[in-house]
Amino acid sequence: MSKLALVTSKEMCKIAERRGFQKLRQKGSHATYADNYGNATVIPMHAGDMKRSLIRSIIRDLGLTIDEYEQLRKGC
Repeated sequence: MSKLALVTSKEMCKIAERRGFQKLRQKGSHATYADNYGNATVIPMHAGDMKRSLIRSIIRDLGLTIDEYEQLRKGC
């Protein structure tokens, strides 16, 4: 199993938007995204790459597989 590719917060926001999520609000350094089906996730807007554990958690919240994540990531 290969390692999960790292992304920045801005790239993760683009992935969420491509998945159909919309930015609801941002309070401080955390942006909340949700879709029309009631699924939501919080993306911390910090500098640098996100940790793999956080990326994996957000991917799960977005309802993506690892392969779908990689395809959306390459489109950023």
